[in-house]
Amino acid sequence: QVQLVESGGGLVQPGGSLRLSCAASRTIFSINAMGWYRQAPGKERELVAVINSGGPTNYADSVKGRFTISRDNAKSTVYLQMNSLKPEDTAVYYCHVRIVAGHYWGQGTQVTVSS
Repeated sequence: QVQLVESGGGLVQPGGSLRLSCAASRTIFSINAMGWYRQAPGKERELVAVINSGGPTNYADSVKGRFTISRDNAKSTVYLQMNSLKPEDTAVYYCHVRIVAGHYWGQGTQVTVSS
């Protein structure tokens, strides 16, 4: 069983930056895509950013130009660099990995943007 462990969340002021990391407990093969979702209180979980096996990325409109997703295939690790953070970015951020046979979720890391 693969576990995804997120880190890098926390409290930051508006305009600040955070970098989230998600590492797999073991090497994952046949990865189709790695991505980040988030869920704010009272809202549904939404896609933030995804990076596909060939390298193409996709972002939610609300984070375009501010967030950057990247991955290290050798380490089965995905990152999310978040700049110019806004209060509306406050949420629990979840790592997601999609493989041919299914998918995995991380346990979530809290990001709070507040002055």
